[in-house]
Amino acid sequence: MFSPHAWSLLVAAVLPAIAFAIDPSAGTPPVAKKVPHTFELHGQKITDDYAWLKDKKNADTIAYLEAENAYAAAVMKPTEKLQAKLYDEYLSRIKQTDLSVPYRDGNYWYYTKTFEGKQYPSYCRKKGSLDGAEEVILDVNELAKGEKFMSARVADVSDDGTKIIFLSDTTGFREYMLSVKDLTTGKVLEDKLVKAADVTWAADGKTLFYVTEDAAKRSNKLWRHTVGEPKEKDVLVYEEKDELFRLAVGRSRDKKYLFHVSASSTSTEQRYLSADTPAGEWKMILPREDKHEYSVDHRDGLFYIRTNRDGATNFKVMTCPVADAGDTKKWNDFLPHNPKALIQGVSLFKNYAVIGEREAGIPQIRVHSFADNTSHRVEWPEPVFSAGAGANPEYDLEKIHVSYTSMVTPPSVYEIDLRTKAKKLLKRQEIPAGYKAEEYVSEWVFATATDGTKVPISLVYKKGLKKDGTAPVLLYGYGSYGASASVNFSPTRLSLLDRGVVFAQGHIRGGSDMGRQWYEDGKMLKKMNTFTDFIACADYLVEQKYGDRKKLVIQGGSAGGLLVGATINLRPDVCQAAVLQVPFVDVINTMLDESLPLTVQEFLEWGNPKKTEEYEYIRKYCPYTNLAKKAYPAMLIETSLNDSQVLYHEPAKYTAKIRTLKTDANPVVFKCRMVGGHGGASGRYDGLKEVAYTQAFILDQMGIKE
Repeated sequence: MFSPHAWSLLVAAVLPAIAFAIDPSAGTPPVAKKVPHTFELHGQKITDDYAWLKDKKNADTIAYLEAENAYAAAVMKPTEKLQAKLYDEYLSRIKQTDLSVPYRDGNYWYYTKTFEGKQYPSYCRKKGSLDGAEEVILDVNELAKGEKFMSARVADVSDDGTKIIFLSDTTGFREYMLSVKDLTTGKVLEDKLVKAADVTWAADGKTLFYVTEDAAKRSNKLWRHTVGEPKEKDVLVYEEKDELFRLAVGRSRDKKYLFHVSASSTSTEQRYLSADTPAGEWKMILPREDKHEYSVDHRDGLFYIRTNRDGATNFKVMTCPVADAGDTKKWNDFLPHNPKALIQGVSLFKNYAVIGEREAGIPQIRVHSFADNTSHRVEWPEPVFSAGAGANPEYDLEKIHVSYTSMVTPPSVYEIDLRTKAKKLLKRQEIPAGYKAEEYVSEWVFATATDGTKVPISLVYKKGLKKDGTAPVLLYGYGSYGASASVNFSPTRLSLLDRGVVFAQGHIRGGSDMGRQWYEDGKMLKKMNTFTDFIACADYLVEQKYGDRKKLVIQGGSAGGLLVGATINLRPDVCQAAVLQVPFVDVINTMLDESLPLTVQEFLEWGNPKKTEEYEYIRKYCPYTNLAKKAYPAMLIETSLNDSQVLYHEPAKYTAKIRTLKTDANPVVFKCRMVGGHGGASGRYDGLKEVAYTQAFILDQMGIKE
């Protein structure tokens, strides 16, 4: 007797083979040299033949990456017409000259503009009203001249509106240079003063606080700077010496207090300072405690503290007078803990609190009125959606901006009247080529994990789909750091849907989709749940006849690349093809190297392989470690040379190793972008070309050639 799964594989084996345009024999894949690097860990001898690829300055490393790019170009050449067609489709759906919904901050209305043919936005404002004269406060296109990469944003505006702080990165390594511009003269007062990870103004408009990073890119020092003074006079306010913790700095919405936060992934410590006394002494709110996370804002003499104390797994919100912040006996419940709804954040306004919640996988917005102590959720017409507070920097607001989207509804900005509950649509992303939501179907279904847990899957596809098990399917996942996989609309995704592809997203453990416990059950020594959940999602889609396993592609980026890599080691038959983007695939070696960005801080996410139990667990799923001599699905592996989050050498090593082990004839395409960062190219047109490249591979592996 065959099991149902074995029977489905047998039937699939006799079905007509899919014709692919991509031909692995179109070029010769490069062979990376083996230079054994051997070490011992917990009594085990470990050899890494490709450790040498970590050296970016080694000419052999660059030669290998360029050889892989040449091979990728040869193999992907038959898809160039499809890539061009996809790119043209994307452009037809994007209003290239456009502006964001303006929001008020002080005496100005702020917004961004894009122009056809230009890669980057311009930051603009109008004084008094939207009828005022337009002032361009930062044109990122100008900053980008002569640069191969440019990521820049306005980080903060001084209280009087006369100066801005902007951050810019020209490498993709997420090292942002801090600059200050005088908007009254148009002159840059501080040009690339320092590399800063975070920054905020004090109330006087001349003092700013910024955070710098150590050699491993950990935010560890807080500085005070006076505009116009030399950097050498900057004052070191605080240094975070515990390598598990990172620093951040910010300001309350009412602008009365500055906060600096030291946070690990399981513990928090926060200090405060009156914003109008920037040279004053920072005071502790509550010292760090193991497994206590909290965040603080201020309103009307009270601190509002989102905390997980006393078993509040999904967090609660408490209040206390500013002077009593350190005495938890004087903390009082404002929003009690709800085991069914995760409190994600609280935005405090003069007369209202706007609370972001997540219940049963769906993000919700709750509005609390301080006048009568009542609250209500904002209602939406669709059962499955994403909604959250937009840009609302003003403290005294009666109407706020809220962002809304779903699998079938383009990104929208609503104005919500907090008093009357009335909703007004201010802007919905325009699709110039035309789009009708009723031509598409969105679903929310559940797969059953190996331990019986029900795992949500969000789906979208073109109306008229026949659930006969023949459709192509793209399954996407992430499942780490407690990041929730919210449903969203994508104009580029329409190119897949219009070709009959079913798009699915697994809301797997490791994210916070179903509450904080959902995250706890998918990290550290429970991480395997993330991968088995994803496999359960793939199997469900096939068993329920949404699509054909021979046309099923799985995709994930960063920690989602780890997800895909672990999945195809556990079940290489789970899909036809796999897309691993900037993938975290070399978990053991990376977590052993404390000089790398993020390593030490993420001991609390993955574990520390120097500890025997944690090493043995990581060893079970680490994609690089578990590569073996067997057949694998077709693969597209994408990275960037200047990625700071997952360094390029991880996917490079992974590719080199799998080429020596795979027993199949399926293509392995490794694309290393020599310019770019963790998110790929910086320009919007360049980014769309990268999407077209990826989608062309996906469609080809589904047997769709045009």
